Amino acid sequence: MIVLLDTDVLIDVALDRTSHVEASIKLLEALEMRRGQGFVAWHSLSNFYYLVSPAKGAHHTRDFLDDLIRFIDIAPTNRDSFHLACQFPMKDFEDAMQVAAAMACGADVIATRNIRDYAQASMRVTTPALLVKDMK
Repeated sequence: MIVLLDTDVLIDVALDRTSHVEASIKLLEALEMRRGQGFVAWHSLSNFYYLVSPAKGAHHTRDFLDDLIRFIDIAPTNRDSFHLACQFPMKDFEDAMQVAAAMACGADVIATRNIRDYAQASMRVTTPALLVKDMK
């Protein structure tokens, strides 16, 4: 199974967001154990850094990302991916970019806790908790 991780999954782990962290950690552990192939969008890495570094510090945030890309790949997006995102009828353009990144890496599913934001997505979108169950 090929999984694109939405930025919120990573932020939940890094900031230890109580109601979401357990499922997100389990998903990352499953991907690290190669029970699936994980990807992130290139822009997720900068968004993550921008949102997490004020709370955790620059060094810690970079270390988190550096460790993450040991077992998570970066979706191979390009100009065509961007143009595709511009065509999606989604309210949040960043989410449209996530869908385009997922398509670029051949993802079967996007893992996010914001399923509602992906109502117009042309692919499967599910929560980390449900995805972990599917991967067993």
